[in-house]
Amino acid sequence: MSKAKLLQPDLILGDTILGLTQDVLDHYHIKGLVLDVDETLVPLKKSHVSEELRQWINEIRQKTPIWLVSNNLSQTRIGRIANSLEVPYLLGAVKPSRRKLRTAIRAMELPIPQVAMVGDRLFTDVLAGNRLGMFTILVEPMVDPAIAARSYPIHNFEVWLSQKLGVSLRSSQHKFMKRHKKTKN
Repeated sequence: MSKAKLLQPDLILGDTILGLTQDVLDHYHIKGLVLDVDETLVPLKKSHVSEELRQWINEIRQKTPIWLVSNNLSQTRIGRIANSLEVPYLLGAVKPSRRKLRTAIRAMELPIPQVAMVGDRLFTDVLAGNRLGMFTILVEPMVDPAIAARSYPIHNFEVWLSQKLGVSLRSSQHKFMKRHKKTKN
């Protein structure tokens, strides 16, 4: 598999995780979710989830099992986030390692291609999911408005390098939405 293929998400949401709907999951036949935590669910260093996120989790988990898998090592912080959302979690995942992703998928008892890895980073979340054969979804990061004006050098470098390798980072969500609206009308 080429480097570009390993970094190419199956779906680029073009929105934060809150824009990921059950309709989108159903369209792609996704039966389970593995979610990154830092900047996918909450801004970096925050340990409290928004009410919007709590509602999103409650809606999605009615049909779709959810696991959190984070590279973060803070049992206190990641545990607090997972417990407040009432979802199982694994920390210290060292993504793009696949080991803890496999653990979460085994616990869901689902085939790997029916589980999506959802995250905001290409070189950790998308790369790990693609290496395992998961459906990968790239979301816009959840950032603290107080620091949003600052640049994110690692994220910017990942985007630049990915594009140099031939990865397309144009949102694919709008294509689904147009097709979905046509079928509902």
